[in-house]
Amino acid sequence: MTRFMTLDFADGDRPALLARVAAMARGPYGYVVTPNVDHVIKRMDGRVEPEVYDGAALKICDSRILAHLARLRGKRLSVYPGSDLTADLLASPLADDLTFGVFGPDHAAFDDLVARYPGRRFTFIDAPVLTPGTPGWIAAVDAAARADWDVLLACVSFPKQERFAHALAAAGRKTGVTLCVGASVDFLTGRQQRAPRLYQQLSLEWLHRLLTQPRRMFRRYVIEGPAIFGWFVRTEILGRP
Repeated sequence: MTRFMTLDFADGDRPALLARVAAMARGPYGYVVTPNVDHVIKRMDGRVEPEVYDGAALKICDSRILAHLARLRGKRLSVYPGSDLTADLLASPLADDLTFGVFGPDHAAFDDLVARYPGRRFTFIDAPVLTPGTPGWIAAVDAAARADWDVLLACVSFPKQERFAHALAAAGRKTGVTLCVGASVDFLTGRQQRAPRLYQQLSLEWLHRLLTQPRRMFRRYVIEGPAIFGWFVRTEILGRP
């Protein structure tokens, strides 16, 4: 593991990380979070409960910006975006005997995913509009905890998906792994388009999302995002928690 900005990031190349996730699917219950800049800021300023992130069995870096900042401190973060992890696992022979639960996308998106991966087993888990702690939330957690899956693709907004993954353990889930992977199914089914390869290589995926979804992304990338530099100085340069 690599400790950076108070988080323990997983080490290893993509095949090694993929194998770890596949192994988790066959073991005791755990969940995987994929921190990006927005996640780290909200974790640092208290908008995400510490136990939600601390409770994750694996934290895989989803941000090249975080990786660049880490290099300034002589640290290396293995970047493996959640959308890539999801696509790779679905395509891998490591998943041939696994059942995938899908939580978040509607039935149409679920049907498109099933059509795209005809050799995989899928379970649809209903995800109504949820507020943590409400009766509807508790019922959804209980239903997911009892559903048939080895890998649960939790594809709702951050940090709701992480809170949901954390709650599954308290609800009695004993086996499998939850992947908190946001819009991954939307990317796989074509409902959203990922940044072109050049943007990815230049660490400008955030810019592509800002240009294509300005109303939705302006606050995240222009107003809130720059706070990451202050948190970097505080935690990595000054050594304050």
